[in-house]
Amino acid sequence: MVRVKSRYLLCEINVSDRSELLKLDDRAVARAVKAAVARIHGDYGSALCSIRFCVKYLNAHTGIVFLRFPKGCYKLLWSALPFITSIESRGQIISCFFNCLHVGGTIRTCQRFLIRYNTQQLHRMLPKCKNEEEKKQIQESILSCSLMGRNNEAFEEELESEEDGE
Repeated sequence: MVRVKSRYLLCEINVSDRSELLKLDDRAVARAVKAAVARIHGDYGSALCSIRFCVKYLNAHTGIVFLRFPKGCYKLLWSALPFITSIESRGQIISCFFNCLHVGGTIRTCQRFLIRYNTQQLHRMLPKCKNEEEKKQIQESILSCSLMGRNNEAFEEELESEEDGE
């Protein structure tokens, strides 16, 4: 038996109004991606996209989506993503664009990248906090998403050293 290899594309769906993300579902995202590939690459792209392509995960709160597709055609799909300007979901058209964050061979590598990416985003938000309560919430969020690979004491020491350096 031959194992068929896949690629996973980790994307972020960016919209002007974050509440519109809640209207998205995985079938609507899949239709939009397939339509973009068919529009850009014609019948050849459409045929490749119909084989083993699927939306593995969609988080409607954050706009993170995992796309799975055959290894041989990932560049074809990747090149069509910038041409997606809207997604039709539940009878409403949502203006958006896709930001490709990572291409990986397994879901696990994409998840690891997503944890690092979210931690970086939270670190960027930390200096923009207006009060101590917001700062504490973000620090707790950073701690919760980095518990998998690090211990709590080392992380708290790092946070204290960052605060002392400001």
